[in-house]
Amino acid sequence: MAAFMQRKAQRLARADASRKGGLDERAAAVVQLLNGRSRFCTTSSCSGRLVLAQGGAADTQSCGIQKTNCTWLLVTHEACAKDDVMTALEKATGDVVLKFEPFVLHVLCQELQDAQLVHSVAVNSGFRNSGITVGRGGKIMMAVRSTHCLEVPLSHKGKLMVSEEYMEFLIDIANRKMEENSRRIDRFYKCLELALEAATSADTSPEETEKNHAVYTHRRKRKTIQEQGAHTFPKDHSEEPEPEDDAETDLGIFSELMI
Repeated sequence: MAAFMQRKAQRLARADASRKGGLDERAAAVVQLLNGRSRFCTTSSCSGRLVLAQGGAADTQSCGIQKTNCTWLLVTHEACAKDDVMTALEKATGDVVLKFEPFVLHVLCQELQDAQLVHSVAVNSGFRNSGITVGRGGKIMMAVRSTHCLEVPLSHKGKLMVSEEYMEFLIDIANRKMEENSRRIDRFYKCLELALEAATSADTSPEETEKNHAVYTHRRKRKTIQEQGAHTFPKDHSEEPEPEDDAETDLGIFSELMI
């Protein structure tokens, strides 16, 4: 736990190294929700964006791999208009692709069960490409991702290779993806908030668990005695397991309800 808290403190003390230099508005609520919990720390995020990226004429695909080799002619976290895209394309001198990149979030987690909780919520919220990685030093990272992407080449060596009619078609698709992305973020936030509350209420101390167990046993015995005094023959429940506070069990039930 001490190692995790140290990592979290170091991470939150760093300056924002993104091009924007701050949180995207749509991602801010989710980031603040997680960082407000002692067991989580976000390390990077993007609410989703539309990008016109220009790479080398002979190496168009490098834009998605090495951002240092790219020039961003246009980037927006909102829906965009065709005129804005066409104006940006006038600056093109190489190969340009139009990309829609959906919401992405990386979360450092204290325990594996914490990462599993976020993963379950993410998948059920539509981010089905999410995953968990565990480093050699026990560093547990949860990535929220989806396959709700778009990447289409538009120009080659500065020459536009598609018609304006096709450009309108592409931009309409990209904007609809942005709208769906926003709905998924909202759904993720609401479900995550509920899951964290459920996990907190289920995470009781051993003393509380023993106390609850004693109260439950006492009430069950008293009820049995009362029923026997009334000449009834209740079904024997002595072989039923005692109720336990199990965070993973509660999470499983929560996930089923969300589906």
